[in-house]
Amino acid sequence: MAVLSEIDYRPNVLPLLINGEWLKSDSTESLPIFNPATGDVISKVPLATKAELDRAVESAHEAFQKWKEISVPDRVQYLFRMKYLFEERSEELARINTQNHGKTIMESRGDVRRTIDNIESAISAAYVLMKGANLDQVSEGIDESTVKEPLGVFGIICPFNFPLMVPFWFVPYAIALGCTVIVKPSEITPLPITYVADLITKEVKLPPGVINLVHGAKETVDAIISHPKVKGVTFVGSTPVGRHVYKLAGEHGKRAIVQGGAKNSILVMPDASIDLATESCLASAFGNAGQRCLAGSNIIVTEKAHDSLMRKLTKDAKAIKVGNGLNETTQMGPLVSKRAKERVSQYIHHGISEGARAVVDGRSLKVNQNGFFLGPTVLDEVTPEMRTAKEEIFGPLASVVRVRNLDEAIDFVNTSTNYGNAASIFTKDGRNAREFRRRVLAGNIGINIGVAAPLAYFPFGGMRDSFFGVLHGQVDSVDFFTDRKVIMSRW
Repeated sequence: MAVLSEIDYRPNVLPLLINGEWLKSDSTESLPIFNPATGDVISKVPLATKAELDRAVESAHEAFQKWKEISVPDRVQYLFRMKYLFEERSEELARINTQNHGKTIMESRGDVRRTIDNIESAISAAYVLMKGANLDQVSEGIDESTVKEPLGVFGIICPFNFPLMVPFWFVPYAIALGCTVIVKPSEITPLPITYVADLITKEVKLPPGVINLVHGAKETVDAIISHPKVKGVTFVGSTPVGRHVYKLAGEHGKRAIVQGGAKNSILVMPDASIDLATESCLASAFGNAGQRCLAGSNIIVTEKAHDSLMRKLTKDAKAIKVGNGLNETTQMGPLVSKRAKERVSQYIHHGISEGARAVVDGRSLKVNQNGFFLGPTVLDEVTPEMRTAKEEIFGPLASVVRVRNLDEAIDFVNTSTNYGNAASIFTKDGRNAREFRRRVLAGNIGINIGVAAPLAYFPFGGMRDSFFGVLHGQVDSVDFFTDRKVIMSRW
């Protein structure tokens, strides 16, 4: 495991974590893991066998029988140790995150901070939200109460774009509440969570089997969902895959939290601060190289605000420094893979061929490195029927759509796409802001905020095709990992 304690990786096949032990996979299939800034293969990820997954689930099931009996204060002590460890090693975690994903070091530091926030929130939830309720004398001599009890083994299926933060929307809550987990990292960016699991194993010293880590792709996901001893799964990723996960979970009678893709809009009204709106639009559209479910990839601007916004937006987008995310001055890193770069480039081509005007074309970017770089792109004169206005692109491409007024803007947000993850408005008018947040069909609303990211002690919203299920990620997962027992007593 020496490879996991280094920040500069050498090619190696990642191990599996089963019952507290790191094991070499028996699989003969593996996939390369890249550093997106250099294009180099820095490791390999095995596609675990069905037998290995079965062993991991059995390990988690056996561990659950003991873990659920440990007192809440004692379980929480492990989370305190985890929190302090992550804070102590935060720079290492951030650098590994950047080397595998490509995002800037500042963005990775933010990811680590959000990861720690969820550990803190889980500590609080274990004490506060696990409490039941009681009512004496519901009938003569009869009292009634409820208690929450942990359910068992859960699968945590992770996306590539936030290799650390998103798994920790769920993992700390599950273990604080008495459940055990099988973590299936993204096969594209598995290094950060593998490194974290190594730290947890060695220094937090959770009992064996409480956290297991199994690498793989679709077959592994399907096997987790269909395993009879897995009570449910969490998933964050694209909507087509999310729909498959939710359907399969339903067929097997499993609980599921499924958060899918997005096509988010930012509306700039005539009374908005152009400086604030521009800065926020750029951060939203091009942060994480546009590879996040809160990216504001549609910039909706009223005709009166269009010219002033476009002048500043164009100038500032051209000035964004693109490069290796480990460089402290880099403002945008590469795409996560060559395939992702090619897909976004095709969307730029489609947008121009459909009639949009490229005021900034990221394909012309010259970077003196062999990574998967693509510069920020701004397409003006985008209309609602164009693919760039309707489809999730997941890259540094911002489409500017002109509207006449607030009603037309809200109609565009609600009808141009079936997604409903986030929407933001920039205005100084309270009535406009109130109308927007009440009428827009999106789960995360920003008012003069470009990236409407809820804090850990709020649920991460989502509507329509951006979400399947009843409970959302982060603090909502307390009710997901537990069930209520209703007790009626007469003495």
